[in-house]
Amino acid sequence: MSPRRLPIDIVNWLGALLSVGFPALVYFGRNRLSAQVLALVLVLIVWLRKKIAFGMQPSPWLVAGGLLLAMLALGRNDVLPLKLYPVLVNCALLAVFAGSLWYPPPVAERIARIGYPHLPTEIVVYTRKVTQAWCVFFGANALTALWTAVWGSDGVWFYYNGIIAYLLAGLMFTGEWLLRRRLLRSLGW
Repeated sequence: MSPRRLPIDIVNWLGALLSVGFPALVYFGRNRLSAQVLALVLVLIVWLRKKIAFGMQPSPWLVAGGLLLAMLALGRNDVLPLKLYPVLVNCALLAVFAGSLWYPPPVAERIARIGYPHLPTEIVVYTRKVTQAWCVFFGANALTALWTAVWGSDGVWFYYNGIIAYLLAGLMFTGEWLLRRRLLRSLGW
């Protein structure tokens, strides 16, 4: 009897859950677990993440960066490389969103087309601006995550990267979605 494999979606959701919870795991585990054990969790996250947001596959750079951070933490038995993981994720998202501006359609347009496959031209122009706004957000978030990892206390790092950054992203996503719906209604959609 061959072993049963978990469906990719469950595996990916587990990877996503571990990835989102990684700042909490590092913060609460740093005094109970060695950095080497936490680094193995990062390796697990990299291995489990077959897809990132909206069905996109993680870039080889994100995978290599995650493994490099894990190897540095393993070799040095230090949590600082692990605290840099949010910086890496934000830089990867910045690269995806910025890249979509040069190789259309922009990410925000792809997301908008999930609900509205035939978008009016005004919304297509709007989604390009939204993608640019997300680029600014991910750039600023990466810089703030870097600052908290290198110069902030462990508590500041955790609260920003484990709570505040997610709340800011959620607010921006929700606000943009509401604004896009309002614009669609004003265009008679």
